[in-house]
Amino acid sequence: MAFSLFGIGKDHSGDTKNKVVEIKVDQIIPNRYQPRKVFDQDGIRELAQTIDEHGLLQPIVVREYESAKYEIIAGERRYRAVKLLSWETIPAIIEKMSDKETASLALIENLQRSQLSSVEEAQAYRQLMDLNHLTQSALAKGMGKSQSFVANKLRLLKLIKPIQTAILDHRISERHGRAMLDLDEKQQREMLMRVVNERLTVRQTEDEVAKALGRPLPSELAKQRAEKKRQELADLEGTPTEESEVEEAEKIEESVEIPNQEKPKKKAKTNRRRKKASTSKQTSKASDGRLALNTIKKSIKLATDNGFTITTHEKDNDDTYQLVIEIPKKQ
Repeated sequence: MAFSLFGIGKDHSGDTKNKVVEIKVDQIIPNRYQPRKVFDQDGIRELAQTIDEHGLLQPIVVREYESAKYEIIAGERRYRAVKLLSWETIPAIIEKMSDKETASLALIENLQRSQLSSVEEAQAYRQLMDLNHLTQSALAKGMGKSQSFVANKLRLLKLIKPIQTAILDHRISERHGRAMLDLDEKQQREMLMRVVNERLTVRQTEDEVAKALGRPLPSELAKQRAEKKRQELADLEGTPTEESEVEEAEKIEESVEIPNQEKPKKKAKTNRRRKKASTSKQTSKASDGRLALNTIKKSIKLATDNGFTITTHEKDNDDTYQLVIEIPKKQ
């Protein structure tokens, strides 16, 4: 667990006063290592209302850093809510911790609550690494994250401070910031102004960054990938051409008896092709079974072309198509 990894959570039974005591609010200061830079004031007011109605159900945790002076280890939102209510005292548990332990615990507590912005999270990771002399790999293991996840968060700290502040203030998103990572400081500053003033979307920002760096536009690359994927799916599904759809529809139409009506005469092929779109729509339900069968056959062919051994047995019943597929377990 992260707490034991950073030397926190060890037995402090000889140092800790486990009982809850009342401490004067004006004797308490916020945690100097608090990673959260922005507090949701509406959320604090809602918490204050809840505490006013139901009381403080969980005491805060503090340490005595000077005689009769305390620093918050855990529970700063509760502390702020109580201050809004003008309480004179607050229930607290006093722990004896070093500066390093206090800082690490505050960082870990906030990271585990998943309430930090992406920049605050990156700053917390950096502080934990510096305080405990950890590598990215060791930090990731202790926090239960992948190393790539931690590395990607830390990359945000390469952004200039104005961009980090804009993310903190929710003026731009984390993805906007990531789009600007490859720009130099001057370019980042100019792009930030454009993103804010022109209200650029993430995709627009990515395109503008690509233009500045002389790279292909991500939007165009995305269109190319989508078109390629669409074509691959069309090939895989064996999508029939308009002409083959018409011919298929004619075969089915000729085999279907129409009660109490004279069977329609076969039209000229040229006229049929002119009306192929409407004919295809009218008979799409009737040909669904055969189209589904062709799609499965295309998939089987694709697999055999890639070296798989597959045996099929096909039977055309009155009401169904029967296709048995045999694939050896060992290829």
